[in-house]
Amino acid sequence: MSDFTVPKKAKAIIYSNPGTTATEIIDVDVPEPQDGEILVRITHSGVCHTDYSLATQTLGHVRLPEGQVGGHEGVGVVVKLGPGVTARQLGERVGIKWIASSCLTCEMCLYGYESKCTLRKVSGLGHPGTFQQYLVTNAQYATPIPDGVDSAKAAPLLCGGITVYVALQRAELSPGQWVAISGGGGGLGSLATQYAKTMGLHVLAIDHPSKADFCRKIGADAFLDFTKFTGEGADKALADEAKSLTGGGAHAILVSNSSSKSYDQALDLVRYGGTLVCVGLPEGSSLPIAGAVPSNMIMNRLTIKGTMIGNRKDAVECLKPLSRGQIDPQVTVRPMSHLTQVFDEMHAGRIQGRVVLDMTKLE
Repeated sequence: MSDFTVPKKAKAIIYSNPGTTATEIIDVDVPEPQDGEILVRITHSGVCHTDYSLATQTLGHVRLPEGQVGGHEGVGVVVKLGPGVTARQLGERVGIKWIASSCLTCEMCLYGYESKCTLRKVSGLGHPGTFQQYLVTNAQYATPIPDGVDSAKAAPLLCGGITVYVALQRAELSPGQWVAISGGGGGLGSLATQYAKTMGLHVLAIDHPSKADFCRKIGADAFLDFTKFTGEGADKALADEAKSLTGGGAHAILVSNSSSKSYDQALDLVRYGGTLVCVGLPEGSSLPIAGAVPSNMIMNRLTIKGTMIGNRKDAVECLKPLSRGQIDPQVTVRPMSHLTQVFDEMHAGRIQGRVVLDMTKLE
């Protein structure tokens, strides 16, 4: 029989010194769900690169207050219903996303662009995030987690999975075509590779050589080691290699990392009529994309698209390949106390796949 006993206090991870990777585990009051809300016992929370960027204050001009609870890829169990809630049930597993709630009635919401709602609440950014053991959230906005799915593997799909799933749709590719993925062995890139294979695409993963075997293991058809190309003519040599591996260039490229250099090289890696889908946010000051000049765009019929996360429908859709066994997110599960260490490893580029925190374990 399920236990829905709710404690008065629980553990949460806060950013203790914004601008650094410092975190601290503290005791917090367990909140009471209000009208239309549910209380969720969080069991797992994915660690996204955006969490690192927010903590270290490298995401543009965004600044968090000291004591912010971060996290936006949470999976847990509903343990209490607020007044008027009928959409969720006690014991149901749900996911909590980057957008914790939106008004659902404005033009942006009605067209599916909930992340642009002026009344949106963002998990871990001015609103309590999922790096805590109990969290109140909007019942209508919680995403049902399919039965039989591993919570640790579902967690990173609630931001990273949605993001690359939508990005691949925006690329508008057909089965048999090539997609290049910059940062193919990273958190977003590894998910993009697996989703791309379910869509019948060929994948060229671009990353550090230490991630070559990993990228091939998760389905990449070809791997490009960007470190091989140095000195004068390096960018052209890299582009020539990409075109050789893909038979003339990728039909689309997803830049899933935070490297400005990846954006500078991207348009040289696609063929005539190719598409660049911008996913990763470069840290620090962003510069215009090299090659995105009218003559090149016109003569080579190139397209550049931007994309950011997705909506409630996208969240449900991106979980289906996981429930069918078509994708297997590569996750490493670690205890709550490891968050600072994970951030440091992210900064050093040592993470393969995704890291998920087990919110039931302190050490």
